[in-house]
Amino acid sequence: MSTADRTPAYEKENLKRDLKSRHLQMIAIGGAIGTGLFYGSGWAIQTAGPAIILTYLVAAAAIYFVMRAQGEMSVEEPVSGGYISYSSRYFHPFMGFLNGWNAFIFLLASSAAELNALGKYIQYWAPGVPIWVTAAIAVFVLFAINVVGVKFYGESEFWFAIVKVLAIVALIVFGLAMIFFGLGNGGQPVGFANLTAHGGFFPNGISGSVLSVVMVAFAFGGIENLGLAAGEAKDVEKSMPKAVNATFWRLLLFYVGAITILVAIYPWTSLTGKGSPFVDVFVRIGIPAAATIMNLVVMTAVLSAVNSSIFTNSRTFYNLSLQGKAPAFLGKVNGKQVPSRAVLTVFVIMLAGVVLNAAIPNDVFQIFSSVTTFGLICAWSSIVISHLRFRRLRIRNGQAEAIKYKAPFYPYADYIALVFVAVVLVCIAILPDMQVSLLISAAWVLVVFIAYRIYRDRGRRNVSHSDEEDLFTDPVTG
Repeated sequence: MSTADRTPAYEKENLKRDLKSRHLQMIAIGGAIGTGLFYGSGWAIQTAGPAIILTYLVAAAAIYFVMRAQGEMSVEEPVSGGYISYSSRYFHPFMGFLNGWNAFIFLLASSAAELNALGKYIQYWAPGVPIWVTAAIAVFVLFAINVVGVKFYGESEFWFAIVKVLAIVALIVFGLAMIFFGLGNGGQPVGFANLTAHGGFFPNGISGSVLSVVMVAFAFGGIENLGLAAGEAKDVEKSMPKAVNATFWRLLLFYVGAITILVAIYPWTSLTGKGSPFVDVFVRIGIPAAATIMNLVVMTAVLSAVNSSIFTNSRTFYNLSLQGKAPAFLGKVNGKQVPSRAVLTVFVIMLAGVVLNAAIPNDVFQIFSSVTTFGLICAWSSIVISHLRFRRLRIRNGQAEAIKYKAPFYPYADYIALVFVAVVLVCIAILPDMQVSLLISAAWVLVVFIAYRIYRDRGRRNVSHSDEEDLFTDPVTG
């Protein structure tokens, strides 16, 4: 068989292409901007000080290279499995299996935490409403949204994400007015003195800036989900490049802009992460009911994150089924070409997360969540390595010039992204509170590997020898 003949065909999906460019952009933004920015930025600021701005800029550059690598493959081979499908095809079948089933434990942990947070936000107005009631209602409503059709999901996620975006834009606009014109500060411009007045720009040294990259990387977690929408995008050759570019610049503006405003307005030592610094800004400006408004914003952020999770995880399970790495029933679609059985599976997992959240202590969820650290590393490194081998195969076949949306600076951009991922991994190993994630992740990989061997052996029994080679042989090296 010639090299050209060994170019693998991607999964034959039966999904409706109803997502527009604006939907794709908001799916990516909705997945990446969550409660971490509104409430969780305090740890990173305390670790790096004002230099957190540079950390975000460096991380953004690396993430851009990851997004462009995935964007190139998504335009050429648009499937709902995204990086999961590509890592099976161009990296190794086990990596696709691992990335896919990482979604299970991520979904369990993140949905439990997000839904619990949603219940607590509701208790701000109705203290007597049990958290599980709010969580259950939210899951049922979002389940219905995702079953009706992908266009309906895209619209709901668009408007959920818009609320978060407007809140961040408001912070940036009012913050700039405070910095330059003294709005909310008695007419005295705040200026940028806080960037250097409390121990300098690098108060904790270069090491503090490097260690903060862990939380900064988590903040960008979710951008990889943009590729999962490629299988249902309209005119993917136009919509995907537009979505990748727009998403990157908007995330850069929102994250770097918001963090710069915060550390300029307040001494970095006062941003401890207790409560939302967004609320502090709006209260200082004199906006009435700032806490209530931000409560609504963060609730919308939670709904957006859960809604995005239902979509991305259901498509993950659907694609895994088509690859023969998940039960076949997950590969079925309903009359509206929605993978309704995969959506139902996600729904059941989310309900299990609600039950677990009520039944076991919160520290167990910290262990669950620590595994998501490893998952991001798996996802981003798989995207980059898959792209390296994807492009190499196209070059060998003389097809490189036909690529419609080329990632820039190949292969050096991929190497830079891999260095960034390696730095994140080293920092996790150094930070005492995160070292447990490596042990938990190792145990999880072992469990997934055993499951992979079971599926692989089953596949070998069910296909001919030639088909077996196509399923389990490295497509690049043979």
